[in-house]
Order: sequence, then structure tokens, then C-alpha cells
Amino acid sequence: MARHLITSAIPYINGIKHLGNLVGSQLPADLFARYQRARGHEVLFLCATDEHGTPAELAAKKAGQPVAEYCREMHAVQAKIAEGFRLSFDHFGRSSSPQNHRLTQHFAARLADRGLIREVSETQMYSPTDGRYLPDRYIEGTCPNCGFDSARGDQCDNCTKQLDPVDLINPHSTISGATDLEMRETTHLYLRQSEMRQQLQDWIDSKADWPVLTTSIAKKWLNDGDGLQDRGITRDLDWGVPVKRGDQDWPGMEGKVFYVWFDAPIEYIACAQEWQEAGKGPAPEPGADKDSVWERWWRTDKGAEDVTYTQFMGKDNVPFHTLSFPVTILGSGEPWKLVDYIKSFNYLNYEGGQFSTSRGRGVFMDQALEILPADYWRWWLLSHAPESSDAEFTWENFQTSVNKDLADVLGNFASRVTKFCRSKFGEAVPEGGAEGAREAQLIDDIATGLAEYERQMEAMEVRKSAAALRALWVLGNEYLQEVAPWTTIKTDPETAAMQIRLGLNLIRFYAVISQPFIPDACAELLAAMQSEGADWPDAAAAALHALPAGHAFTVPDVTFRKITDAEREEWQTRFSGRRD
Repeated sequence: MARHLITSAIPYINGIKHLGNLVGSQLPADLFARYQRARGHEVLFLCATDEHGTPAELAAKKAGQPVAEYCREMHAVQAKIAEGFRLSFDHFGRSSSPQNHRLTQHFAARLADRGLIREVSETQMYSPTDGRYLPDRYIEGTCPNCGFDSARGDQCDNCTKQLDPVDLINPHSTISGATDLEMRETTHLYLRQSEMRQQLQDWIDSKADWPVLTTSIAKKWLNDGDGLQDRGITRDLDWGVPVKRGDQDWPGMEGKVFYVWFDAPIEYIACAQEWQEAGKGPAPEPGADKDSVWERWWRTDKGAEDVTYTQFMGKDNVPFHTLSFPVTILGSGEPWKLVDYIKSFNYLNYEGGQFSTSRGRGVFMDQALEILPADYWRWWLLSHAPESSDAEFTWENFQTSVNKDLADVLGNFASRVTKFCRSKFGEAVPEGGAEGAREAQLIDDIATGLAEYERQMEAMEVRKSAAALRALWVLGNEYLQEVAPWTTIKTDPETAAMQIRLGLNLIRFYAVISQPFIPDACAELLAAMQSEGADWPDAAAAALHALPAGHAFTVPDVTFRKITDAEREEWQTRFSGRRD
């Protein structure tokens, strides 16, 4: 049994996320976690809300709430939506947790002790209009590297170049739009990333199996211009992890907090502490240290040496996870688990443009669940995951995929087999008939298709996995169409019984192997087949004979309904962002 530590990029607390955010990290991470659990492996799947920084402060101000109360409420909202999409987190934590505060301050102390933090007196953007220093993300301007006119103060989303606010051309405050920005002197802590450049280079070079998207972004940041730059890790804000050196005050840093991108990745580790302290994990062994449960996932001196750690994220998060967070881990000099594989994704666009919260353009996660059950969205998003390039959501494509893949192929198969059996043989697997050459060929084809599906799932090739799964569904439909038991029964009831018995076993088989993609539908099908808790098939031949003659079943409700043209047109208009 292998051990898999899986983390999804943690979403900002300020608001409900759109479908692009979902498919860029949380949903494919859930797919992989569900698959590994189904294969019998031990999995710890962690995520959290990213609650620090100015985005939280401004969102709370807009909502008229204290920031701590706003974050608490929004965490509950995001947790409920995640549950609605059946994201199977072992724990959904909070970066504002006491565990993350302590661990962030611990890492800062270790890095300082090892000479990897320096104090810098500098000038920073201050907005007299807003009466505050402006953090990176609340300054926008033109990128000096590519000319993109909406680059943020920390990064250009167009060329992914890491920036400082002073680099921007014609900067302005995104809070008020003010351009009368001025530079004022302040002192901050900088992480000496440049000292770790060669170590990072060697580590990244060793990851020959990483996606090209991941390594290309990491190497670009390492090698562009002057190479890896030192990075400010503190901010002049009220909300965040107070700057301390472990549990000691840090002279000169009073009233400052750690930069959100310093503490947020550390929450992955803290989240495991939260998980254990919430009583969700196993109890420590008698006589074991109280931290032994979470540490066996994160400390290589405490059992994590045999853990495979996989991170899932959008491409905009790659630089921080391939450079800054590894600097924190490696620079600490402590035996923390480093990531083994980073699965990164491009962007999902919406109907020829971008999702927009302010314009109400695109489908957001809560709205999606109001329209259709989670499985409809899970299937489309995963089968169209933006892996090799940006992808685009269109309502026509969504309707076609749902109707053809889910309704016509899988749902129709389950309906035809069970209803035919009930009408001709009753609600039990029928006896009679011997399998022939056509059945042997089907079983061989299923075995080959299952091996391909498993190969793609192990490789985390999301779209290819969906295609391989659909191909398995198609095999059953092609068999049913070819042997036509509704015709066979007229002259050879015994053979028709055998054919429909194989069909019932295929339903059970499909429900077992499809659950990482569409868990609710599969649970319903397994319940109908009275096979809840069925294990992943070791061999296709055995799996397709798992239901013996006489085994009772019920006819499931409609597994997937079709989306009508009228619904598609209504939703297209509703989420277009137009105000007319």
C-alpha cells in the first residue's frame, strides 16, 4: 500500500470561486485522491482557505464586517460549496489557524538563524488617497517586460514575470484608482532566495517527469534577467501572521505581518496539524509523541520518507511552489517533505473571454450547483481540463458533452439494461446461457481499456483518463447494440439472459471505476446493483462476473438527464455578464 500526500492550491477567502478556479486545482486533486483511495492506498488530501493579506481586509470592509468574522463566515461558505462538489478533503483548514501562525513564525526563525533572512530599509508605495501602504496586488500598471497594461505589483499574469510595484509603468491604486502614489521609507524582511539558486536549480533539474508547463515556468523565473531575486516576506498590514522570530518579538518589525505568499504554503503543513488536532486522523500509538500522526506525513525523520507528495495548481501559482516555498523548506535545514510532483494547469476561459466577478460573467461554483448536480460539472470540467493549453467553456460544448457522454452513453446503458431485465426476467440477475466468442472479445477489450484508464490516471493525465473511461462505456454500448438481447429473446431466451447478465455486471463495473469522476451517480448505480462498497477490479474477467444469477437489483432513476436547448439558451444569457 502506497502513501499519497495530496494538496490543492488553497483558494483566497474573498468570495466564491468560478469554474476555472475549480478545475485548476481542487477538482483534479480530488480526482487523483479518489482514485488512489479506490486502489487501496493511504491518502491524506488537504486544502484550506487562504485568509491573509489585503484581499481579505478589503472584502471584509466591503461586507461591513470585522476581517476575522468575515473569514470565518466565508470559510464555512467555501467548505459547504466544496462539499457540494464532493471534494473529498480529509481536512479543509484555514491559514489563519493558530497552527499556521506558530509554524510560520518557526520557519522564519529557522531561516533567520541560517542567514537566509535580511532586513532591508526601502521605500514602498503609499497612497495618500487611501491612507495606507499599498500591497503588491493592489497596485496595477503596465508590465515593463511585455507591455501588458494590467500587471499587478507582484506578478504579470500575461508573461508571469515576478515584479515589484516600483517596476510598473504608470502604476495606480486598485482600491481607489488614485495615481498620486508616493514612496515612503519602511523596513522589511527579505528571504534570500538568491542564496538558494543552485540548490533549487539542481532540485528542479532532477524532476524530469514534471509537466513541461511546471518546469518551464520554474526555469524561466530562475534564469530570466538577473536570475532568482530575494523576496520581501513582510508587509505593513493589520491582518496576518504577526512577524515574530519563533515565539520571540522581532525588534523593528512591530505592527507588521508576514507576506501572505510566505505563510500560505506553510498552511499545507499546518493543515495536517489541524487535521490531527480535530480528531480526524488516527490516534497516536501508545507512548508516541502527540504530533506523531501528522508528522509521519511531513517529516522525513518521522516516517514521511515513503510518502509521495503531489501538488495541484494553476500555472500562476507555479513560481511560488517551485521556488519560494522550496526555499522555505530547504532553507530551514529541517527534514521536511518536499513535493515530488507538481501538476499544473492552464486557464479555463469563458465563452470567448475571461470569467469576471465584477461583471457577473461566467459560472461560479455556487451558481453551478443551483443549476445541475455536481457530477455534470465534474465530468465536463475534468474531460476538458486545461492541461496542454488554455481551454474554453461554452454552453454548446457543455450541453453536447453532458447529453452524449453522460446521458446517451453511460446513463442510457444503465437504463436500457435494467429496464429490459425487469420486464423480461424480473429484478434479479437472470440465469441461463453460456458466453461465446463475442463475450470473450468484450472481456478482453474491457481488460485492455481498464489498463489504459489506470495508466492515464496514474500519470495524472486528466483528459486522457476521461477519454479512456468514456471508451470503456462505449464498449458496453457497442456490445449491447450488436447482440441486441431484445431481439435475441424472441428465439433464444437463454442467450438473451446471458447477455443481459453481462450487461448488469458492466453497470456495476462502470460504477466502481467511474466514481473518481462522477461519485454521486456511481453511488446511485452501486446502490441499484446492491453492491455498495465494491472494490476496484483486480481483473476485468472477475469483475464482469461479480453479480451471480439471482442477485437482486433495482432499476435506478434517470442517472443523467439531457440539457435542453431552451435551458442552454437561458443559462447562456443569464451568465453572459450583460446588463440589458
